[in-house]
Amino acid sequence: MVIDLNADLGEGFGIWRLGDDTALLDIVTSANVACGFHAGDPVTIRRTCAAAIDRGVTIGAQVSYRDLAHFGRREMEVEPEELCAEVLYQLAAVDGIARAMGGRVSYVKPHGALYNRVVRDPVQAAALIDAVADYDASLPVLTLPGSAVHQAATAEGVPTVCEAFADRAYTAEGTLVPRREPGSVLHTAEEVAARAVRMAVEQRVRAADGSDVAVPARSICVHGDTPDAVGLARAVRDRLLEAGVVLQPFT
Repeated sequence: MVIDLNADLGEGFGIWRLGDDTALLDIVTSANVACGFHAGDPVTIRRTCAAAIDRGVTIGAQVSYRDLAHFGRREMEVEPEELCAEVLYQLAAVDGIARAMGGRVSYVKPHGALYNRVVRDPVQAAALIDAVADYDASLPVLTLPGSAVHQAATAEGVPTVCEAFADRAYTAEGTLVPRREPGSVLHTAEEVAARAVRMAVEQRVRAADGSDVAVPARSICVHGDTPDAVGLARAVRDRLLEAGVVLQPFT
């Protein structure tokens, strides 16, 4: 039982701060660093990458739609060539800063609405994968099991890694309950930690309708922008370790 624990980090912008990146970097094994399109700015990216490298935390580029106003959580219609270029732009920016700090980007994870769109949309999934393949085809892409990303990645020779979400509700189909629906985000540390252990040990999760859903995941995500994100992440880490799970990056 080996699991990566990832979190979305570097999601401040200018004088606006979101979450406690430093505390979370002491808990997680991988950091999904915002690339400036849904959140993040050059200084925030630099500080987050430097702090991750200091702690031996693996850095991932969290690419998104160009949507600062809605935090990347508004689904958008973007032409494939434009989406490919925008993902490539974000990936290159964060990797360049990470390398200047003595590290590198080791994987790619879509954010928010883009993440959910490429689960079901083969056109946008292909645009995402084209960008990764253009930059570095060895970089794995984090996505849900059964996502359209897997097929697109196979065609381009890009690796994928399945992840699960400890603090998000699931549908019976294994997708995430939309954030606009009540109960889509879980906030109780005990519940979130127990779900994470079951995901790691049994590879299953209880869906919102009460059914059991398979979640064959190598990485588990806890969001950095939820209330008491640090407490939730710490509870998840502690319970995983108590269950005998080894916490280790997938790259």
